Amino acid sequence: MKRSILACASLLIISTSCESTKKEDLLAEGIPLQLAEYRVGQVSNVVYGLSFDIPADKNRPIASKLKLDVDLHDLSQPLYLDFNADASLLKTIQVNGQKQDVAHQQEHIIISENLEEGPNTIEITFNAGELSLNRNENYLYTLLVPDRASTLFPCFDQPNIKGRYVVDVIAPAGWKVLCGAPLREAEPKGETVHYSFEESDFMSTYLFSLVAGKFESVTENPGVFDMTMLYRETDSAKIAYSVPNIFDLHQRSIDFLKDYTQYEFPFKKLDFAAIPGFQYGGMEHVGAIQYRQSSIFLDESATERRRMGSAKLIAHETSHMWFGDMVTMDWFNDVWMKEVFANFMADKIMNPTFPEINHKLQFMISHYRGAYGEDRTRGTNPIRQHLDNLKNAGSLYGGIIYNKAPIMMRQLEAAIGEKAFRDGIREYIQTYAYGNATWNDLVEILDERTPINLKDWSEVWVNQSGRPIITEGIEYENEKIARFTLSQQAEDGSDKLWPQSFEITLVYPDSTRVIPVTISDSVVNVKLAEGLPRPETIIYNSNAFGYGVFPLDSSKLNVIPTLKDEVARGYAYLNAYENVLSGQLPPLQVFDLYIDVILQEENEFVHGMVSGEASQLFWSYFTEEQRAEKQPLVENLLWNELLKDTYGPNIKKNIFGLWKGLAYSEKAKEKLYSVWTKQVKIPELKLNQDDYTDMAMSLALYDHQQAPAILETAKTELDNPDKIKRFEFLLPALSSDVAVRETLFKSFKDAKNREKESWVGTACGYLHHPLRQKTAIQQLPLALDLLEEIQRTGDIFFPKRWLSATVGQYQSKEAYQMVEEYLKSHPDLEPSLKGKLLQASDDLYRFVNM
Repeated sequence: MKRSILACASLLIISTSCESTKKEDLLAEGIPLQLAEYRVGQVSNVVYGLSFDIPADKNRPIASKLKLDVDLHDLSQPLYLDFNADASLLKTIQVNGQKQDVAHQQEHIIISENLEEGPNTIEITFNAGELSLNRNENYLYTLLVPDRASTLFPCFDQPNIKGRYVVDVIAPAGWKVLCGAPLREAEPKGETVHYSFEESDFMSTYLFSLVAGKFESVTENPGVFDMTMLYRETDSAKIAYSVPNIFDLHQRSIDFLKDYTQYEFPFKKLDFAAIPGFQYGGMEHVGAIQYRQSSIFLDESATERRRMGSAKLIAHETSHMWFGDMVTMDWFNDVWMKEVFANFMADKIMNPTFPEINHKLQFMISHYRGAYGEDRTRGTNPIRQHLDNLKNAGSLYGGIIYNKAPIMMRQLEAAIGEKAFRDGIREYIQTYAYGNATWNDLVEILDERTPINLKDWSEVWVNQSGRPIITEGIEYENEKIARFTLSQQAEDGSDKLWPQSFEITLVYPDSTRVIPVTISDSVVNVKLAEGLPRPETIIYNSNAFGYGVFPLDSSKLNVIPTLKDEVARGYAYLNAYENVLSGQLPPLQVFDLYIDVILQEENEFVHGMVSGEASQLFWSYFTEEQRAEKQPLVENLLWNELLKDTYGPNIKKNIFGLWKGLAYSEKAKEKLYSVWTKQVKIPELKLNQDDYTDMAMSLALYDHQQAPAILETAKTELDNPDKIKRFEFLLPALSSDVAVRETLFKSFKDAKNREKESWVGTACGYLHHPLRQKTAIQQLPLALDLLEEIQRTGDIFFPKRWLSATVGQYQSKEAYQMVEEYLKSHPDLEPSLKGKLLQASDDLYRFVNM
């Protein structure tokens, strides 16, 4: 009997130990995958009743309440609510009417008492967490992607536990409030107004939105239902020009998506808010999209590229209503799926919206530079990445998912056929409406519509990183092509092969010959070329459909500007840049080509791309001696072109932007000053107040002798309070005093001083500009030391932008050694964050090792 008791006791100890281990495995900072998978089976029917009492004083806490209704199916573990904020913010907890002590560990509230299988009600009073509650003097907004909802209120902060929201907000009188559900009632109560909203649609926590503050409001019905926009823009020209277009573009996007998906608009409403200094271009919150105000408010001075960019942004965020908001990724390793569909659909929406635009060219310019900019680096990553904890999801975002993924998707559509692809997407939308899906779920649907093994196809395109280098092998006999082969080899030296299609163009003195190529193995014979006369040169990937680094004849660069096909011409210029970075062409040769092109190219999109590449070569791949030699020649050449009336306003603005970025010599500064003071008027150049503000900042950066007076005048010319605050924030970064600039940069050690991330990025761009690096380089160790904290406290794009604006601008061996030392001293740096550092410092590495 005693022995039996001991045995039972031993079993009890073992059992308790196992349960303890299991609990510890589930409970960790962030949202670990194991916890997320467990909770999917544990909870359902989630409804968040949320109340926020917003005081007028932004320094006072926001008293809040949560009434969580949830069905529980498994009581073997406690209920873990995510709350990534200080435990002192939690006031009281009641579980099914019974009080429970606050138990908060490792960013989670542990509910272990009074739970029942079936329906449960948990009530929590708390002060709202403020990490992602962007509070300003008279407005605030939430931004909760990917795991920031739990920094605001207790929740199940994972995409595959969707819920409904019943929100009420008390806000100061004179404020407006926007949420993801229609407004039920706004009841004045003294100096406040109590806003109550209907129950929302079904959505993931990262899509919850709350915007409140002093905004202007406009409501229009551009189609079948009212849409409301909040904004703080004060420029009457921008308001008159932009507001009708903004509503129209949303409706055009809805109409296209309804037809393409054969699924009605999936939510109760579509409202939006334009927010000054918003961290991204836009964020697709259900029923309450948020935009960066400057991204959608334009005026008549905007170039066609800017108008297209604004329209694409609206189409992108509207596409998310179907792709991401209604059908949501199961886990954030598939976050790229919502982004690729939003970008892919936005490109399609642009076709009928801008019928005069060459959309193949626009696709190439929109996506290839961004994709190559990361995929060529040592920090590249696959489109689909591993994710073990949602706290690391922010670092998954970048050029690969936004730009390489649409290129991949276009190849996929071509491989299986446009109709079969569209039919598959319609089935995907119907099957997973208001639910969650993985990439493999989509592959299974598409796989039924093609003989191609899509799992094998996607293995290299989706699950592996990098790009191929394409090389040619041509044999001639009697001035004719006897044999023509193309080979591909992975840039990273692996044995990966990319199945893809593209075209090559054989250029003759009086004609061209286009030949289609499909390559899936390491070598392909281009049979259609055999027997053709020897061409003057060959333009590879002339339809900008393929992906990789393609051959380019350095002795025939002068042929590129003669190509009539805009896509072939544009891609050839882009390929020239890639050949510089891969060591096949010298930077000076391609820069000279670009300057010649800028003086004769008539397509605004190609012209803008080449202008950007020329600037990048100048600042990132020229030595100081080369810059000193080229700057006066190029600056003077561009200035003379600006004074001519032979260019239209869009081309003229491209030239002006490139010239302004090089106008740092004494003579050039005086020319820029004469434009800023309006003593010199450049023909056909349309400038608005923002352009003049930017000129003033450039003059300060270039240490113009009148810089203090210029900045003071520029400030007095601003009448928008948000723009005045931004200007004041940037002033120390523009100071000629090294100590002032150093103090500003050191202030970024305090997370509160980094809250306006777009302002911080701009400030760092000035602080670490190549013209200031001899003194600024001493701040690089701090820039690197702050990286991990910036990932914890900043929004998803900020770590990369921080790095690009600091270490990413340098060329020196000293900066190179600082990066190397940081990597050696941080061997356990989170892999995707390390990747961001390697991406941002790629130009530095290439320049130092040239």
